[in-house]
Amino acid sequence: MADPGTSTTFRRRVAMGILALAAVASSAMASPAMGQAPGFQVPVEYRTLPNGLRVVLSRDTTAPIVTVAVYYHIGFRIEPRDRTGFAHLFEHLMFQGSQNLGKMQFIKLVQSNGGILNGSTRFDFTNYFEIVPANTLETFLWGEADRMRGLAITQDNLTNQQGVVKSEVRVNVLNTPYGGFPWLDLPQYANTNWHNAHNFYGDLRDIDAATLIDAQSFFHTYYIPRNAVLVVTGDIDPAKTWEWVTKYFAPIPSVALPKRPDLTEPRQLKAIRVSKDDTLATRPALAFAYHMPPRNTPEFFAMGLIDQILLQGNDSRLYQALVQHAGYTGNINGGINLLGNMFDYEGPMLWTASLYHDAAHTPDEILAVVNATIDSLRTVPVDAATLARALVKERAALYAIMGGQFGFGRADLMASYALFDNDPSRINSIEASFRAVTPALIQRTAQEYLRPTNQTVLTVVPKGRVANASAGQ
Repeated sequence: MADPGTSTTFRRRVAMGILALAAVASSAMASPAMGQAPGFQVPVEYRTLPNGLRVVLSRDTTAPIVTVAVYYHIGFRIEPRDRTGFAHLFEHLMFQGSQNLGKMQFIKLVQSNGGILNGSTRFDFTNYFEIVPANTLETFLWGEADRMRGLAITQDNLTNQQGVVKSEVRVNVLNTPYGGFPWLDLPQYANTNWHNAHNFYGDLRDIDAATLIDAQSFFHTYYIPRNAVLVVTGDIDPAKTWEWVTKYFAPIPSVALPKRPDLTEPRQLKAIRVSKDDTLATRPALAFAYHMPPRNTPEFFAMGLIDQILLQGNDSRLYQALVQHAGYTGNINGGINLLGNMFDYEGPMLWTASLYHDAAHTPDEILAVVNATIDSLRTVPVDAATLARALVKERAALYAIMGGQFGFGRADLMASYALFDNDPSRINSIEASFRAVTPALIQRTAQEYLRPTNQTVLTVVPKGRVANASAGQ
């Protein structure tokens, strides 16, 4: 779903708030030194309602706005077999009306109050959020509770949104050069567990096959209080907010949680290399990926710093090797979790990088440079200056997440930690976990997780008319 626009007045208020937040973040980053405790702490109040809904409140008075975010623990990986794309389809259905709000009325209610809203489907959750003036908070707590209590799941709404989702698949994947590269393609090649390896966007036949009974069952199974987290951040009165949350959400009936599927992946023991023809592409493309360490482990945070050293920014080793020195490509992109950030997922994940290049350079040439660059991290411990620079970059990236989209990024982190770890206050321990990483840990992590047998490589072979004409010259 695209981001709706905002009113001029609201944008001005938001801009002022962002500047204030940036000042707070900058102050926190400048002082103290990297080895000391961080000066910026996110306030977190956390409770669970009797029906199982987890609720996080975080007060921030830098701007007169609030973020209301509801995260449901159902994403691409958890959708039923033979219903690929169903989690995404249901994201669309959530905007089609509820008990007291007609079709598209929720969107109109947000926009008429000068706010913005959106929803998205990710690997391990589907989320919905609104950023609105603080004085309208009660209205949108009521609105989200109304959707959770009773969505309008009708055949007309289902048929309509099946068409919308199929159109997205055609526009974003089937009829687009490099469609799905690499975020949709690589997991299907690198993983062996169906839940991690199927087509997340959805097979058109599966989307067509979804019935009204399927949709109703999906709602009553996954869109329940016990499977959800509500986060409210911004210029709030916590006591009054708890009162409203209890008033609107507590009466929603409690339902037992469904059994979680097994998402584990076996240790990859052999390098994987695959090629994909693209009739719309005009240049070759290459992507490579490695399975990540388990989330929240010391190695996980070491991989975050490895990502900064190898891939993020023009000072990164892969950029320097492939762009500045070899001239094989104009850029290289990627990271941990291409659909979000390294903190907002639960199951197995890939560290991924991708690039586009001229046909004059072969994949083998490029991979030789990639592998040599990565091997240098596995064989030689990083020096103190490299580690310090990676820590500064990682800290800047963390504060960029926290302040992103009018502060929504902070809500995203707390929702993820509540949903996956039952502890939203972990947001305040992220920096310490990165500071605990040593050169020795980075080298051990690289030796295990960046080993050649853990690598998956995907090459895209252009088959378009322009590519064929260039090849014949």
